[in-house]
Amino acid sequence: MNYLITITICYTFLIFTNKVYPFENKLKMVNRVDNFYRDNTTSSCTPIYNETNQDRDSLADSVGVNSKNKIDRSVDSEKVAGKNISAPKWYDMITNLPHDIVKFYNRDIRLEKAPIYLGIAAITTGLILIDDKVWTASDKFYNQTQVNKNVSDLFVDIGDGKVQFGLAGAFAIYGWISNDKLALTTASQVVEAVLATGTVVQLIKHITGRQSPFVSTKPGGVWKFFPNQIDYHKHVPFYDAFPSGHLATSLAAFTVIAKNYPKANWIRPLTYTLMAMLAVSMVNQGIHWYSDYPLAIFLGYEFGNIISFGGRETKAYLNEKTQLYIHPFVSPTGPGLEMTYAF
Repeated sequence: MNYLITITICYTFLIFTNKVYPFENKLKMVNRVDNFYRDNTTSSCTPIYNETNQDRDSLADSVGVNSKNKIDRSVDSEKVAGKNISAPKWYDMITNLPHDIVKFYNRDIRLEKAPIYLGIAAITTGLILIDDKVWTASDKFYNQTQVNKNVSDLFVDIGDGKVQFGLAGAFAIYGWISNDKLALTTASQVVEAVLATGTVVQLIKHITGRQSPFVSTKPGGVWKFFPNQIDYHKHVPFYDAFPSGHLATSLAAFTVIAKNYPKANWIRPLTYTLMAMLAVSMVNQGIHWYSDYPLAIFLGYEFGNIISFGGRETKAYLNEKTQLYIHPFVSPTGPGLEMTYAF
């Protein structure tokens, strides 16, 4: 019943969004024509225009862009790319996961990203030093009145999966009824973002083994790296605080929506407000420490960008789909089948 209510509310919210910001069932990407051309001049993509200004002006006129504005306006990617956008298959949200994780590794586990990770480590360390004092004050605030408890409990529910999957369901229903490929794509990508982000978060949790505040046996909680996995699953709150899966998956899902609907300028402020309230409420409840959040924010935002249509590089989105290939073969020992999983 909770999921049905969530989907109904999200569906109403989505209809309002599309009425206020109509997209005519097409994705408006905020890319210049010349950037789109540069990203697609490969063997698998026919060049859109030649280098001459005359050809650029002709292309601009063909897609309804005023060439006098130096092609600075957003263009319709369906018109430019020859309707390359297609509705996702129902299983794309699963089969794309290996590609998403590999893409995250290739994009973010690099020496050039060292300053970012050092910054996250520094902020996390600083917060660890004050975690216990801050949580003690938050716990006192949480138990002060029933209103404080109710408000905190309400916002914590944002991160437990119902809202993310409710939004995905709402986009799927709207996309199916309206034949809106963008809405269908967003529905699939929201689920994909939650699953991909959750996979990486769970891996880190199972390595760091940090106690949650409400079961902590020492200030700041005990860190038990590489804990016994049987103990982990028997006593999850003693090991799964770092990083926050609630915050990471929620931010990933909302980032996908914000990227796919760039003209709905109110989505980002709403997202950041909800994420802030979620973070504060989880500390109030004793589920997380504030130092559990910097890495979670980074993971959620990165996976949201990697998975969202607007965040993918055009060539990668069009040509680097995860696929399972099955080939028959004959060898000296007899016939057989060869399976190749490409991502």
